[in-house]
Amino acid sequence: MKLNVAFVFGGKSVEHEVSVISAIQAIMNMDTEKYDVTPVYMTKKNEMYVGEDIGKIESYKNIDELLKKSKRVIMVNEGDDVKLMEYPQKKIGKSLSIKIDLVFPVVHGTNVEDGALQGYFKTIGIPFVGCDVTASAIGMDKYIMKQVLKNVGIPVLDAKLYTLNDYKEIENMLDDIEKVFGYPVIVKPVNLGSSVGISVASDRVKLVSSIDDAFRYSTKVLIEHAISDLREINCSVLGDELEAEASECEEPLHTKDILSYEDKYVRNAKSGGSKGMGSKGMASVARKIPADLSKEERERVRDLAVRSFKALGCNGVSRIDFMIDNETGELYFNEINTIPGSLAFYLWEPLGVPYKELLDRMIQLALKRVRTEDNLTFTFNTNILNSAELGGTKGSKV
Repeated sequence: MKLNVAFVFGGKSVEHEVSVISAIQAIMNMDTEKYDVTPVYMTKKNEMYVGEDIGKIESYKNIDELLKKSKRVIMVNEGDDVKLMEYPQKKIGKSLSIKIDLVFPVVHGTNVEDGALQGYFKTIGIPFVGCDVTASAIGMDKYIMKQVLKNVGIPVLDAKLYTLNDYKEIENMLDDIEKVFGYPVIVKPVNLGSSVGISVASDRVKLVSSIDDAFRYSTKVLIEHAISDLREINCSVLGDELEAEASECEEPLHTKDILSYEDKYVRNAKSGGSKGMGSKGMASVARKIPADLSKEERERVRDLAVRSFKALGCNGVSRIDFMIDNETGELYFNEINTIPGSLAFYLWEPLGVPYKELLDRMIQLALKRVRTEDNLTFTFNTNILNSAELGGTKGSKV
């Protein structure tokens, strides 16, 4: 019997559109002999919709029209089953009900990739593909992630976190940044991906502009020294915290100091794509695959990628981005994408892993996690409520 997999994508995120592209790419490559697929689109208000055209990229040219001919649904758990139920329910006639066995989230950014959506799935009781709540949250918070990796010996650039309270005293903040780092510095919202809100500042005027932009997207901003002579090397990892393997390495090419959102998506969307896809997401970024690395350099990147993936407790497929300082030859972990654009399939194909197989292996890893968790104890019998006495304003007495 086929497993019914619900692909969930979109959501309240600045990377909403990128998520739609990544998800529909994946849906088009699913093994339909093994899986029944239900595309589930989340609006920017986090409302879920299903329908005949939800899985067609051309439908997203007019989202209002798409939603009019689709049905809004909510997830409901009934006994051991989870269903997508039409909402609101029809007063007359039968309402739509779709039983699902597994959720495959293909979402990017804050509110959806950061553990929030994963926590919802866990609460509902539906198994899901990819990182669990903790790994998703840590993977999205660049500052916490650096502290975890630093603790296990992964090389990261030193960084400092600034909050809205610091932003209120921006002159003091600027003085501190100049004292700690000098120039150039890179300014990042602490919890976004796809290079949104990230920029390099080489003087105080540009620093103010970069900080203003970063605080548009996050309440916390990360500052670190910017490597002037930089190479970026990316590598994907597939597995879980017990067993994992690395993909081929790539070197993305970009037009500015860093790989921007425009480099990743906009320039390539303008050039068109196959099968009416327009932008092909991260799969269409200008890049060198394999990256121009020595055998030793390649293996060091791949080894650090696997070590980082395991240290963060990841599951499924992630893409890990590294930086090489050409002046010193030092290699640094930059960030992890726990649900990478295009699911990084283009890094696995050179190693003989087609996209269809990659998706299947991600699903099998999710099912493996379910089997492991089924052997854990989450409840135990106790008579604490039978013996409890309420103590009014003084609190409870047991």
